[in-house]
Amino acid sequence: MDDTDSLTLTKTPTAQRPLLGLTILVVEDSRYACEAMRLMCLRSGARIRRADCLRSARRHLSVYRPSVVIVDLGLPDGSGLDLIAELSSAIPRVSGLLALSGNTALHQAAINAGADGFLGKPLDSLGAFQQAVLGALPDSFGPTGPREVPQVTIAPDPMAYRDDMTRVADLLEERRDGSMLDYVAQFLDGVARCADDTALAEAASDLAAARARGRVTPETVPALIEMVKARLTRSFAI
Repeated sequence: MDDTDSLTLTKTPTAQRPLLGLTILVVEDSRYACEAMRLMCLRSGARIRRADCLRSARRHLSVYRPSVVIVDLGLPDGSGLDLIAELSSAIPRVSGLLALSGNTALHQAAINAGADGFLGKPLDSLGAFQQAVLGALPDSFGPTGPREVPQVTIAPDPMAYRDDMTRVADLLEERRDGSMLDYVAQFLDGVARCADDTALAEAASDLAAARARGRVTPETVPALIEMVKARLTRSFAI
């Protein structure tokens, strides 16, 4: 923890900024999803740090201890469930531990691993985000007295979505083996859900289903690459 973190933690949360004083580590490989959470943290008073993989998260955690850790369950170097289990059993334990995924079927697995709560994608409700973070923490961390839950929808910069599409295009150009296709399918599903890109979410779901059946055709990946590249050529990705 650096000196700035120490100063931040002395601040008292308010009804308007209920997460004031918190430092949140977001372990998420999507730039678009991270941008949504950055905006939510900014509006809520929390500081945010980001790790895009398990290795980076563990490096961060070896240096400082955040108040809350939000872990995406599908990461490029493994399952977020493993990190949740590690953090849940660590002494001292982080005060709040949340799982994040577009696959709501993983909710119970995350709780079983030790998460205090579950955030489903898409991430667009400021009020729901605040409630999830506060719900994962002891009552002493939140503001005192009643507060109105904001009915605000967060819209990240479309350029962050383009960054995610560029990453997927690069990955598929470099490798198209089974493990890479599995990762791309879950990554695209989460990003597309956050961006309300129904067509791309369906394509990602179809790829995951084809992989599960062992029936990925030669046309599947080129067609997916064309969909991704089409989003890169638009003036606005979403």
